[in-house]
Parts: sequence; C-alpha cells; structure tokens
Amino acid sequence: MLNNWEETIIVIQKQLINSQIKSPQVFLIDHENNNRGLIDTHEALQLAENLELDLVVVSEGKDAPIAKILNYGKLQYQKKKRQGQSARPTVKEVRLRPNIGVADYNLRIEQAIGWLNKGDSVKFAIRLRGRENQYREQAGELLERIATALSQVGKVQSLDKRSLVAQIIPA
Repeated sequence: MLNNWEETIIVIQKQLINSQIKSPQVFLIDHENNNRGLIDTHEALQLAENLELDLVVVSEGKDAPIAKILNYGKLQYQKKKRQGQSARPTVKEVRLRPNIGVADYNLRIEQAIGWLNKGDSVKFAIRLRGRENQYREQAGELLERIATALSQVGKVQSLDKRSLVAQIIPA
C-alpha cells in the first residue's frame, strides 16, 4: 500500500538561543560583528546577558557552532517581513471596458506606471458585453494606445487582440 505514496518529512530547524545551546564552546561573533573566536559558551552567555541581548546559533560548525550576540525578537521580525515581501504578487491586473472615459484611462495608466516602476508586471484585459462586441477593432486600438503610453517604463510581453489582453513587463 505505501509503495504508491511518497512521504516527505519536513524538518523545522529552530535556532538555538541562550540556554538551549548545549555545546561547551562556540565561535562567537559579538553585537558589533567582531569575531571573538572560540570561547566558552558560559562566558558568551554572560556577555550577551550584560548587553541585554541573546546568544543565537547562526550556523553549525565542524568543531563548534557559530553563535552571534543579537536581539532575537528583531531577527524574527525581519525574517517574517522578508517572507511577506517575497510573497507579494508580481502581476497586477487592470480590467477595462472599451468606452472608458479620459480621466479613468489616465488614472489606470498612472497606476500602471507606478506598478512597473516598482518591478511588477501589468496585465490589461478589455471586457466586451452585448453590443460592445461590434466594436472589437476599437478595443484592439485601445490596447495599442495603452502599449504606446507605457512604452517609456515597460515593454509589451504579449498583445493578443483576439482575447483583448496585453501583458506589459518592466523595461
């Protein structure tokens, strides 16, 4: 039964801090990023306590682990913040109708310029309903107008007049 199932075991490696460090000696990097070399773990803990910071194992070395004196809460916060930034979407979508007003058109173009400057790509989609399908050529022209308006900050990755979609990536 188990031969069809592939099991994956995820090991969550938690960083050792302060009294969790069982190694007798550590390579110490102090709070000012100075290498203190091989030092007794108890001494390193005392040093960290005097500075009101934490002793954190940053890497497991061959002989002894490498520990750093830093604020553990701040490290966790920065790690979480980086994960949030990497998860943000990179494709922004703008849906338009073929009879869009001038002010709305300009607003969408300005938003797209901002997104492209940040490094996100922008997808423009024009939706046609009912009798608007008679004006498919005008919708295609609108897509071309958008592409030329954004040519300064981005380049067209794909322009599909059949499905009325344009994908623009940062230049």
